[in-house]
Amino acid sequence: MRKSAEDRMEGTARQIKGKVKQETGRVTRNRSLQVKGAVEKNIGKAQRALGRAEKVDEKSRGRR
Repeated sequence: MRKSAEDRMEGTARQIKGKVKQETGRVTRNRSLQVKGAVEKNIGKAQRALGRAEKVDEKSRGRR
């Protein structure tokens, strides 16, 4: 599997995990869990963006 695909999948998984933590924190009024979830979700977004950028780079270099 290409690094770009791996980063996109891991990023998506992190976003989902972060969103679940964030919502659990919101429902239980656990501010710490809510913030940790938001951070993890944003790290996942960044990782997905990195994967997309790597994919564009691979295509521009002719590696499909």
